[in-house]
Amino acid sequence: MASSEDIFQMFDSETKKLQNLIDIADSKTDMNIHEIVETYYQVMNVSSMATMLKEQAYSEPGSLLAKIRETEKMISEKFDSSTHLKILAKISLSVQVMTKNLQSGHSDEKPKEQVESDAKLFESLRQAMSTREFVEQYGKGISHD
Repeated sequence: MASSEDIFQMFDSETKKLQNLIDIADSKTDMNIHEIVETYYQVMNVSSMATMLKEQAYSEPGSLLAKIRETEKMISEKFDSSTHLKILAKISLSVQVMTKNLQSGHSDEKPKEQVESDAKLFESLRQAMSTREFVEQYGKGISHD
């Protein structure tokens, strides 16, 4: 069984990784699908760890409980209230732009290159719409907490 110090170190390490991902998300103008999913996965991972550790932290020294509270505050105030909304707005805009680009290219005869390009754009649009749905579901979860 892991010691209290090991648990604290693991939680601290995952929290630092989350902080780094949030900082990257806040500074980038265009995140790819992988980066978005990785960021949300880490938020959910750290949130779950905090919930589980909070139960045992009451019997441990105060440093773990303080770190959990600090991390929950960061997720709530920084990610949920700011970063999440930026990501949602960016991915929604991306979906709109791709949809508009695909709709504007309607002609009966398209060269093979255009058909292939449209197919790639459709796949990108599908991934972006799926990711937007994932991000929206996260938002619904935080609005019900």
